[in-house]
Amino acid sequence: MQQARVAELMPWMSGLLDKALASDLPLRLAIAVAIALAGLWLAKLLSRALDRGMTRFGVDVILRGFLRNLAYAIGLVVTAVAAMDALGVPTTSMLAVMGAAGLGIGLALKDSLSNIASGVMLIALRPFQAGDFVRVADVEGTVETVRVFQTVLRTPDNRSVFLPNSLITTAPIINFTGRGQRRAEVAVGIGYGEDIARARKVLMDLAAADPRVLQEPAHDVLVTALADSSVNLLLRAWLPVDDFIIAQSDLHEAVHRRFREEGIEIPFPQRDMNLRLPEALLERLAAR
Repeated sequence: MQQARVAELMPWMSGLLDKALASDLPLRLAIAVAIALAGLWLAKLLSRALDRGMTRFGVDVILRGFLRNLAYAIGLVVTAVAAMDALGVPTTSMLAVMGAAGLGIGLALKDSLSNIASGVMLIALRPFQAGDFVRVADVEGTVETVRVFQTVLRTPDNRSVFLPNSLITTAPIINFTGRGQRRAEVAVGIGYGEDIARARKVLMDLAAADPRVLQEPAHDVLVTALADSSVNLLLRAWLPVDDFIIAQSDLHEAVHRRFREEGIEIPFPQRDMNLRLPEALLERLAAR
């Protein structure tokens, strides 16, 4: 039975083979395979050349990887379309289907694509680098890395915060360490009976004696307010970013210690209360 079926199919397969040989299908198939192999080789070659060029110009590692993979993917798509066109497959309808699929995928992944685009912007525009201390989206921390979808910050208490890149690019970014120096501000109040010029000289001498305080820009002392119980002064001194926190703390401690040694009063809020008691109660208290 099976041999009879095979015998029936043989003439049909033979005729199909004759038609294929008579047509240019083998040639088209050979051309398509050649295009596919050449396209794969060119896609790899171009992506590697692009990566070497970006490395030479100092492009960030994350951006290099993203653009290299993108160039390779585009090369594969172009190769596939060219190979199918060589086979005689109508590519117009296929491109339409791919476009529709790409639109659907883009709409479904719009947040992820937004994060990728924002990550590329952060790498290209460089509002901060790894190691900078920043405030972004009400979060303060040291930048550890900028990933394709997220940026990782390390807070002062050693917590890791993962922020979506799209959130960072739409929020104000404050870079505290990008310029290499920060201004410390030490606020202190003195009594109204104290000499402002003398207190200013003490503060200036303290800043000048600290080797971590920069000479340029120069430090200064301002009178900021005539408050209820004190004259408020503000010492402003510039410090390297690496020494900022400890040096500012040391300046506060030094001001408190030096003012006490110099006898300069640092007043604190206080109230005087006067009690008026009835005469009868005062007489009873005095009788006791």
